[in-house]
Amino acid sequence: MPVDRPDALPAARRPYRLAGGLPGLLEPGASTDPYRLRLYRVLRTDFPLGYDPALGGYLLSRYADVALALTDPRFTGFPHDGAQPGPAPAPLGLCRGSVVCAPLPGDPPPAPAARRRAVERTAYVLARRISRRERADLVSEFCDWLPAGAAAASDRLSYPDLRALSRPAPRHLPARPAACATHTAVRERALAAFLANMLDHPDLLAAVRSGPPPGGGEPPAGTGSRSLFERAWTETLRRDPPVQIVLRRTRTAVRVSGGALPAGAPVACLLGAAGRDPARFTAPDRFDPLRADADPLLCGPAGCPAAVLGRLEAEHGLRALLDAMPGIRWADGFRPSASGVLTRAPRSLLVRPA
Repeated sequence: MPVDRPDALPAARRPYRLAGGLPGLLEPGASTDPYRLRLYRVLRTDFPLGYDPALGGYLLSRYADVALALTDPRFTGFPHDGAQPGPAPAPLGLCRGSVVCAPLPGDPPPAPAARRRAVERTAYVLARRISRRERADLVSEFCDWLPAGAAAASDRLSYPDLRALSRPAPRHLPARPAACATHTAVRERALAAFLANMLDHPDLLAAVRSGPPPGGGEPPAGTGSRSLFERAWTETLRRDPPVQIVLRRTRTAVRVSGGALPAGAPVACLLGAAGRDPARFTAPDRFDPLRADADPLLCGPAGCPAAVLGRLEAEHGLRALLDAMPGIRWADGFRPSASGVLTRAPRSLLVRPA
C-alpha cells in the first residue's frame, strides 16, 4: 500500500478531518509534524481551496496560489490591511508585515557596519563559551541569544551579558523600521532551522568553512554568482520556513486553482505547503542548496531590516561555530525534530563541540 496515502498511515499520524474531509490545521496533533502527517500534501492535492473555521480563513497550499496571494495587488495585508500590496512580495517570514517595514527616506540602512560587527562579535563570544563543553544545545545556548545579544552589543555593551538580556515584548505594528528588527523570536527559529540543515550535511559545512569570508572573495566553485551560504539560507527558508502561515485578504473576487475567493475574504497562505509543492520544486523534501529551481519569493522582502539581520546572524553564527569548533557534530544518538504549524523550528540541537 503506498505510504503517501493518508489512510495508509497509523491512526495517530492521520490528519484530523473537519466536516467535509478538510484537514484541520489547528486540531489536536496537527502541529506536531504536518509534513509526516501528510497534512500539507492532502491539502495541495485534495483541498487546494477550503475554509478552516479555527483559523477563520480560506487555505491556500499550492505554490502558484500562494505566490499569487503574495504578489498580486488584488490581495492586501491582513490583519494590517494598510500593508503594501503587490507587485513586490508581501511581508512574510522574518518580516513583521508592517507598513513601515522598508526603510523610510532619511533612515539609516538596515544593517549598518556597527550592527554587522555586533552580530559577528556576539556570535564568537557565544561560540567560544560552547566550545569548552562536551555537549551543548545550540537552541538554548546559541540561537536563543544571538539576536538579543547582538542588539545589546550594538548598544555599546562590550559583550552580551546573558543574565541581563530579555526578549522585547511583541508589538503588531512597529512605529519605525528599526522596531521591525527588535522582534527576535522568529529569527531565533530561522537560525535553528538553518543550523539543523547544515549540521545534517557535513560536506556543506566543509565547503562553507573553506569558502571566502563574509564581504569579499569569490563564491565556491559550482555555486554561480551566489555564495553557498546564500543558497543554503534561501533553501532553508523554502524547505523549513520559521513562519508557516501568512495572512492576506482579498480586495476583490479572485480565482485560484481550487475555485474562487470572494471579495474581502481572509486568506491563510501556507508557506510550509507551498515551499514543498512538487509542481514547483524538484524533490521538494530534500535540502539542496544547489537546486536549479531555487526561488527567493518565500524569503520575504530583501530590504526588510529583520530579513537582513536574520541573514547576518545565520552567516556569522555558522562561521563562529565552525571557527570555534571545527569538529562540531550531532551528539551521539541525537536527531533534530521540529514542531509547530504557525511557527516551526527544532526545539533543541544537541551537539558535541569536538
